[in-house]
Amino acid sequence: MLLTPYRETLALPRIKSLLAVATLARIPIAASAVVLTLHVVTDLGRGYGAAGLVGAAFTIGGSVGAPVMGRLIDHRGLRPILVLTTVAEVIFWSVAQGVSYPVLLVMALFGGFLALPAFAVARQSIAALTPEAQRLPAFALDSITTELSFMTGPALGVLIATGPGPRVAMLTIGAGILLSGLGLWLLNPPVRAAHEASVASGERVSRRSWLRPRFVAILAVTMAATLVLSGTDVAVVAVLRENGEIGWTGPVMTLWALYSLLGGFAYGTMSRRLAAVALLAPMAVLTVAVALGSAHWWLLAILLIPCGALCAPTITASADAVSRLTPAAARGEAMGLHNSSLTVGVALGGPLAGLAADTLSPAWGFVAVGGVGALIALAVLPAELLHRRTDAGQEPAAFPSADVLAAGPAGPAAAIPQQPMPHESVPSPAGRH
Repeated sequence: MLLTPYRETLALPRIKSLLAVATLARIPIAASAVVLTLHVVTDLGRGYGAAGLVGAAFTIGGSVGAPVMGRLIDHRGLRPILVLTTVAEVIFWSVAQGVSYPVLLVMALFGGFLALPAFAVARQSIAALTPEAQRLPAFALDSITTELSFMTGPALGVLIATGPGPRVAMLTIGAGILLSGLGLWLLNPPVRAAHEASVASGERVSRRSWLRPRFVAILAVTMAATLVLSGTDVAVVAVLRENGEIGWTGPVMTLWALYSLLGGFAYGTMSRRLAAVALLAPMAVLTVAVALGSAHWWLLAILLIPCGALCAPTITASADAVSRLTPAAARGEAMGLHNSSLTVGVALGGPLAGLAADTLSPAWGFVAVGGVGALIALAVLPAELLHRRTDAGQEPAAFPSADVLAAGPAGPAAAIPQQPMPHESVPSPAGRH
C-alpha cells in the first residue's frame, strides 16, 4: 500500500527512462564543484579563497543562465538547447584545465551560463509526463535520485582528482557531460503534455500571468532551503574539525543524506500536499537545535535526523508548486528560475555558516543558517495565509490540471483544483539543485 503511489507513477510512459537518464546526467554536474576547487588549489597553486571565486563565478553564470536556457526551451524546443549547452560545456571542461587562473575565472562565468540544464529539464519533463494527481510522488522520486547523484558525483570527482589528477578529472567531467547531453538528446523527453500546445505552435504567455508575488515567495522558500542545507554542510565539517573528529565527517554526511532520502520517500506517499513554507519552518528551527549536539559526532548525527528528513520533502514541495502555478508555455523559464533559487541558496549558505563559525564558534553555523531560514519562512507566511483565505473565498486555480483539461469544457467546475500552497533536492544534502 505504501509503495502504490510510486508503482503507479513509474508505470507511466517514459518516467523510468527519464529518471534513469537524469540521474546519470547529474553525476558529472555534482562532481564539478569539488573538481574545480582541487584544480585551482593543486594544479594552479592558489588558495581556497581563489577557488571559491571560481566557484562563485560559475554559480553566478548558472543562476543567470538557467532561466534564459529555460525560456529558449519554451520557444525553440529542447534539442537545440541541449546541443548548444552540451557543446559549450565540453569546450569549457576541455579548455579550462589548461588555462591560467585569470582566464579560468572569466571562463567559469560563461561556463555556468551555458551549463547543461539537466535539473530543470528533468522537472519540466516530469510536469509534462504526469497528471497532477501523480506529480507529487514523481517529484519525490526526482529529489531522491538527485540525492543519489550528489552522493556519488563528488566522491568520484575526489577519487579521480586525487589519483590521476584534477586535470584528468576535469576532462572526465567533460566526457560525462557529453554522454549526458547525448543521452538527453536521444531520449528527447517532452517539455509539454500531449494536451498542451506544442512548442511549434509559437504560443506565448505574459510573465505577468504567472510571475506573481506568490511565485516569488516560492522561490524565496526554495533559496532558504538550500541556504540552510549548504550552511549545515559547512557547520558539520567545522564542528567535527574543532572536536578532533574530522574522520567521522563522511559517516555523518552519509547519514544526513540517508535521512533526506527516507524523508523524501515518505513525503511522496502522502495524499495531501504540504506548503513548502510549512516544511521549511520546522527544518530551519530544527537546524538551529543541531548546535546542541556539537560536543560529539554521534549526538550531531542524531540531531540531524529530523531536519535532514525534511530536506528532500521541501525541495519536492517547491518543484511541485512551481509546476502547478506555471502555464506550459512558460514552464521552462519557471523551472530555470527555480533552479537559480536553489543555486543562489547553496552559494549563500556556506559563506554564512563559515562566517558564524569563524567569528563565534563552529556550532553557531547551525544557528546562523537555521535562523535566516526561519526568518524567511516568517516573512513568507503572511502571504501564504492571505492566499489561503482568498482561495477559500472565491479564487479558482489559474492554470487547470492535465486531468481537467483532458475532461474538456464539459468537465465539472468542481474538478478544477485550488492553487497549491507555495512549495525543493542538491551535494550531499546541501547541493541538491
